[in-house]
Amino acid sequence: MQLLTLMAVLAGSLGLTAFARRFNQSAPLLIVVVALGVSFIPGVPRVELDPELVLTVVLPPLLYSTSLESSVAHFKSNLRPIISLGVALVVVTALVVGLVVHLLLPDLPFASALVLGAVVAPPDAVTAVAIGRRLGLPRRVMAVLTGESLVNDAAALTLYKIGIAAALGTAGSIGGGVVVFAVATVVGIGIGLVIGMIVGLIRHKLNDPLIESTFGIIVPFAAYVAAEHVHGSGVLAVVAAGLFLGHKSLRYGSPATRMQDSSVWASIDVLLEALVFALMGLQLPFVLENAHAATRADGTLAWCALVVLMVTMLVRIPAVFVSSYLPQTARLFGRERAVPSWRHLAVVSWTGMRGVVTLAAATGIPVDVPGRTEIQLFAFTVAIGTLLIQGLTLPGLIRKLNVADPDEAIRDAEEEMAARTVAQAAAKERLAEIMRERVSTMDVPPEKVEKIRQRLDTLIESRYRLAAAGISLSAEERVASPQAQFAKARRELLVIQREAMIAEREAGRLDDDILRKVLRELDLEELTLTSRFTARAG
Repeated sequence: MQLLTLMAVLAGSLGLTAFARRFNQSAPLLIVVVALGVSFIPGVPRVELDPELVLTVVLPPLLYSTSLESSVAHFKSNLRPIISLGVALVVVTALVVGLVVHLLLPDLPFASALVLGAVVAPPDAVTAVAIGRRLGLPRRVMAVLTGESLVNDAAALTLYKIGIAAALGTAGSIGGGVVVFAVATVVGIGIGLVIGMIVGLIRHKLNDPLIESTFGIIVPFAAYVAAEHVHGSGVLAVVAAGLFLGHKSLRYGSPATRMQDSSVWASIDVLLEALVFALMGLQLPFVLENAHAATRADGTLAWCALVVLMVTMLVRIPAVFVSSYLPQTARLFGRERAVPSWRHLAVVSWTGMRGVVTLAAATGIPVDVPGRTEIQLFAFTVAIGTLLIQGLTLPGLIRKLNVADPDEAIRDAEEEMAARTVAQAAAKERLAEIMRERVSTMDVPPEKVEKIRQRLDTLIESRYRLAAAGISLSAEERVASPQAQFAKARRELLVIQREAMIAEREAGRLDDDILRKVLRELDLEELTLTSRFTARAG
């Protein structure tokens, strides 16, 4: 029954995701709201969040897929803000929240309050990045938010473990905690890089896109488990492996493997994100049940939960501005760059939505930890509250502040045009070398060799002109351009060919295996057309 219920949750959450994507809305917000409503329906089967499942099965692939698509250059250039937000701010948030909770509930040990601080400290960038991408946040802001999401879980989970040990009376000194964090960081990154290099070497030798992609699916789990087994940071191991393999795949990966990996991990992302946000909303009955069983009055718990929610959201706002403007922090967006606009900082400061890691960590607190019930209630309030309050208001804030960079599209077009010019020149130079090297070995007349050269040269030129024309057009002009009309005609011809082939199969004149082979060729050609113009339109 539990498996059937889980399948129903997954199917429903995927349906809501499809609905949200169809109408250009935020899928996480919609899923959470619907799940909260469903949790109130009497008789609905209850699905309890398994923290071990989330931390070992759900979190690694989500981190890994984000790392694969992240730019190492962007990560390095924004390392200071990423560390500032992903590590320093996590520590500050945990301490501030812990102190506030200890003041509100003096009988709650500070170690337990610190556990709560660690639980609610790491924001989940899934919602923020989805909203920011849809509304055109500048690439620099998106890079910072993505980078923060890759490292903040590691800092928070390390603090969480230290806090748990302190609450149970098994922790050492503060200095020992710092050493634990440093060792976990170094060991995690080291293991991730080693696994990345080994996997990269194996995949390079395989030369089999299907096996390479299948082999790559186990990487995040292997990196996470291996690092955790030796007391390293599993999160950082996954991130390091993903960044390494994503960077190396640009040069050494085969085109087929890159295309296949992109589709595989995009599907996994949609599946896992839909599931975890649904599970977040469905935890309400468990939280309310535990709160009623607590020894404190419901009014006291509700008041404290709201205070914790406000503190968690508000502590990020001054921290973002301080880390940007104080000279000692070397500025939020890099030493050589100008101080970012206050509008950008305002958006970054309001992207503190918490996610499933917060709930998983709270659910996994040992029963012997004092104040476990209160911690779980406060964590749920923060996770759902930030997701709804900040998630629902973030799009309006982005529009109101008008933070989109109008010059970014121009700079992108200039960079792409320059790169394509370089690529065209390199291709023509290599074509000349090929003709000189191989013309003497070709057993064909010179005029045919010249025709081959002209055809290859025309191919290079036509591809360059098509790209250049697309770059120079606006989105509206691009739709009505001759290139777009040409692509539309090609797609229609491909559709006709596909229908004719299927008709031949239905008439019994074409075998299924041969049909699939031909259709694959037609599908790849149509995919090339669709991808090219979709990228331009975006």
